[in-house]
Amino acid sequence: MTTCPCGGGRPYDNCCGRWHAGAPAPDAEALMRSRYSAFVLGDIDYLLRTWHPETRPTALELDATVTWLGLTVRAVRRSGPDVAEVDFVARSRVGGGSASRHVERSRFRCKDDRWYYLDGVIKGR
Repeated sequence: MTTCPCGGGRPYDNCCGRWHAGAPAPDAEALMRSRYSAFVLGDIDYLLRTWHPETRPTALELDATVTWLGLTVRAVRRSGPDVAEVDFVARSRVGGGSASRHVERSRFRCKDDRWYYLDGVIKGR
């Protein structure tokens, strides 16, 4: 893979690939982008590993018919040293259907020098 799926414009290995390989994402936006890339690549282990222990599900299934089309980060707000929110739009297509938009405000929390996805509020489609 040449360009990272997160839309940052860098090669995967110099972008989300390092977080997927185990290095801690430096902030909530980097974690959000790396989680989007994990959805694109079907990396369930990474998604679970970066989900905060307080809200992490025991298992996760991804829909294999979803094709991810792109990510736009709209806003990043840090409300404390260990709390942040990221507003984003993720575009996808299910099967051969029309494209749809997933609009979410995700909350992140830093614990033991690692950022985790806590939860999110879906804003619309």
